[in-house]
Amino acid sequence: MKLCLYDANQPGVVSGDRVYPIGDVLVKNGFLRSGDGMVQIIQRLSAEPDAVQCVEGQLKSGPSLALASVRLRAPVPNPPSLWAAAANYVDHRREMEAKSRHEGRPVPAKDDLMAEFFLKPSSSIIGPGETIILPKISNDVDFECELCAVVGKRGRYVNAANAYDIIFGYTICWDISQRDPWGRGKNNTRNIRKGFDTFTALGPWIVTKDEIDDPQNLAIQVEQNGKPVMNAHTGDMICTLRDHIRFLTSCLTLRPGDLITTGTPAGVRKLSDGDHLKGRISGIGEMELTVDTEK
Repeated sequence: MKLCLYDANQPGVVSGDRVYPIGDVLVKNGFLRSGDGMVQIIQRLSAEPDAVQCVEGQLKSGPSLALASVRLRAPVPNPPSLWAAAANYVDHRREMEAKSRHEGRPVPAKDDLMAEFFLKPSSSIIGPGETIILPKISNDVDFECELCAVVGKRGRYVNAANAYDIIFGYTICWDISQRDPWGRGKNNTRNIRKGFDTFTALGPWIVTKDEIDDPQNLAIQVEQNGKPVMNAHTGDMICTLRDHIRFLTSCLTLRPGDLITTGTPAGVRKLSDGDHLKGRISGIGEMELTVDTEK
């Protein structure tokens, strides 16, 4: 199932080239209250099989819209939290070390690396087809394209073997990063450098976990202005999604709607005014973004 928000943040399910609205039927059948958002939908679909059957009934006989006729939005516009992994691919670590002239640093132990998780603000979230705004203060902003897990159930002290039990599905996260003036070897600046407005792009929808056999077996590809710049694989992560869930829930409670974005492979590139980005993750889909400068 591909769960989306479209137009005025109406919930729907994408099937082929159609979008099936699901908000009204979930309210009518008592699974949602009027005004509930995507976090509540995720919670209900994760906990109540009858809610899933209600949605599946819409796919069989409910009204639909042409996908091309709607504007997709960020599928989780206001997550309770968005945890972002840092430097989680060896090739990206080398890429960043070369740029900062700190080559040869050893890779930390897994828990030490995962202790570098940072939070991204919901105010930075945009959706498919929207525009990344390059701030005036910076001369160096780049993109990172990542697999992002969507939590469906509360979890505390979840072991790695059971980690996927609390996952609802997956989406794409673009972690946009300012490198100048507060990057390149400076500590404790990620929340600001990666938290500017428009610096988190999510989409195009959430693919439920039953459609992804193994999140560690997905291809990531990015084109910048039509040129391939990233061709990677989630199997190359240092810490897997299972590791992430085990570590995070050893420290805190994950809740329905929380997001865990798993780090970028190598291939990040500086962004310029007028750029066009297209990224895809196998099994999930693709989304495009444009780039503009702050006026």
